[in-house]
Amino acid sequence: MTNKDKAKNMAQVAKGKVEEGAGKTMGDDKLEDDGKADQMKGNMKQAGEKVKDAFKK
Repeated sequence: MTNKDKAKNMAQVAKGKVEEGAGKTMGDDKLEDDGKADQMKGNMKQAGEKVKDAFKK
């Protein structure tokens, strides 16, 4: 996994955490759900990159 990919994935997770927190604070369920979805996507991409790295070795 390249550092660029890892950074992009972690940025997506961080963005999701911010959205989720903002959604909770403002009582906006859609924003909160979008944040959770972004976190999940970032984590899944990260896991996929780790699998690719495992097969490269």
